[in-house]
Amino acid sequence: MTTVGAAESSVETVKSLVHEGVHHGVTLSVRYGRGRWWNIAIVVTTLILYSIAWPTLQLTHDVPAPLMPIISGLAVFPFLLVRAQPALGWAISAVAAMIVPWAFDRIPGYDYPWQVVHILVLLALLATVCLREEMRIVLVVWLATVLLFFAYVPGNDGWGWAIGITAIAAFALLVRWLVLSRRQLAREEEISELERARRAVLEEKARIARDLHDIVAHHMSLVVVQAQSAPYRLPDVSDEVRAEFESIGALAREALNEVRGMLGVLRSDGTLPEHAPQPGLGRLDELFDASRRAGVDLTARVEGDTASVSDSAGLAVYRILQESLANAARHAPGSEVSVQVVCGPDRVDVTVRNGAAEDDDGDRPAVQPDLGGGNGIRGMADRAASVGGRLYAHPRPDGGFEVSASLPRVPAA
Repeated sequence: MTTVGAAESSVETVKSLVHEGVHHGVTLSVRYGRGRWWNIAIVVTTLILYSIAWPTLQLTHDVPAPLMPIISGLAVFPFLLVRAQPALGWAISAVAAMIVPWAFDRIPGYDYPWQVVHILVLLALLATVCLREEMRIVLVVWLATVLLFFAYVPGNDGWGWAIGITAIAAFALLVRWLVLSRRQLAREEEISELERARRAVLEEKARIARDLHDIVAHHMSLVVVQAQSAPYRLPDVSDEVRAEFESIGALAREALNEVRGMLGVLRSDGTLPEHAPQPGLGRLDELFDASRRAGVDLTARVEGDTASVSDSAGLAVYRILQESLANAARHAPGSEVSVQVVCGPDRVDVTVRNGAAEDDDGDRPAVQPDLGGGNGIRGMADRAASVGGRLYAHPRPDGGFEVSASLPRVPAA
């Protein structure tokens, strides 16, 4: 499996994770829609119960006509809290159940202290409390409801109601534990899915690291070995050629160290390892000297206070210059290259210009980097954007090429 294939496989893994995120978002939207319909159903049910309680109140209790809508509301309207605050709704309904028998006489022939609608609302709130509230609240509500029925229901019917109330509470608790166990199982399955996805990503990263090691690090190591051993293997090596080989070996070793650092990040399991210091503006002179040793006719100028530039912005500037100088050496060998870095009060401006390289006949400019292909210019643009900056790369009228970037000294959080 090649590096490109591994990268494509990683993209597929990321796509699957994004799909999972969209799926969770759709699930939340569906839950919100269901909650709205539940609220509508509760309001409609309350209105239906109220339309029953008001006309039938005169059949159960001797209540003056002006107070009938209020007493009926005390019996029914606590049901509106069945979803939001069931314990508060039960408390209001229980207080109303104690007030009504004390304040109003029952109609002869009606034995119960409350309307049937009031009893249904009280039991529904009791069941909801058992489904949703803490166990200490459930215990208090159950016990208080049993005592309420014992105190107000005549004769021996209180024992029957106590058994019925206990059965309702037990059934609600059973449903609650069943739902909680299913939710816990679903949560464990979700955690397992996330762990499997994380393991898949780590496996892909390890595979990419292995391929990079086999393809890039191996060849870079050979370049270092050949550059270091060439003066001893080849006869009559001059001092200039020996210095050139040493420069090639130093650049290859630096590139190999950076590749190894990247491989370490790919092979990590998400924890933060100890990193070597990243290059910044303090190492620009080393970068310029290495480019000159590689044969680049370079003129560089750095202005302003480089010490106060943040590490992230300094790293971005360093990488942009590194890639620009490499492109100039590769696409326009022998051309003059000028670099200007200006550290202003708020921003760091970088400009890299190179003239047009000529072919062997000296009569036409060499081909400049293609803006639409490759990853060099795109990578520099991403570097600039990562710290809140901008990068422009375009051919010059004289046939050369220019890269300019403007980055904030301290990127915003």
